[in-house]
Amino acid sequence: MTKVKICGIKNLQDAIFAVDYGADAIGFVFAKSIRKVSKEKARAIVRKLPPFITTVGLFVDETAENIEAVCRFCGLDAIQLHGNEPPSIIYKLKDIKTIKVFRIQNEKDITPIKKYKPNAILLDGYSESQMGGTGTTFDWKVVKKLETSIPIIVAGGLTHLNVSQAIKIVKPYGVDVSSGVETTLGQKDKRLIKKFIDAVKG
Repeated sequence: MTKVKICGIKNLQDAIFAVDYGADAIGFVFAKSIRKVSKEKARAIVRKLPPFITTVGLFVDETAENIEAVCRFCGLDAIQLHGNEPPSIIYKLKDIKTIKVFRIQNEKDITPIKKYKPNAILLDGYSESQMGGTGTTFDWKVVKKLETSIPIIVAGGLTHLNVSQAIKIVKPYGVDVSSGVETTLGQKDKRLIKKFIDAVKG
């Protein structure tokens, strides 16, 4: 069964709804974003979640030291590196489960992935103006060019209308959604969360 991560959670109500409806992971954004949450708020939410839920912190070009500090403070299970972090940072953070994000425009963007050894690879749509939560898809067929045994997570422009097609083509370990379950930018819509998880896990 494909795993579901709901990213950009900012309040306990949305987190609990997503978990109750079948989300496997909850993502907190600590980088500059309309979805950014304070470490204090994230910790308060994490403490209320069931132990079987994976909690993930999203960072962009942050230092390994700061990432480790936030992880310890919040009690996070994993991190998602969404910037231009070098492969060496994954070694520095070897005691933390790491998801490395790659923004895909075309087939050539697959090549740099081979330099990294994270616990999972997240493939996202490309936008010049922002890292993640863009609502931009990519050509899922390019994933076939990626020869790796590392689990793949698909993101970028996913909604309840197209996620089943993405799963059919890529056969990923998981899918990640943020803007695709929002009707107002940065505000999660419970109806869309339900529809999205239904489309994945039906």
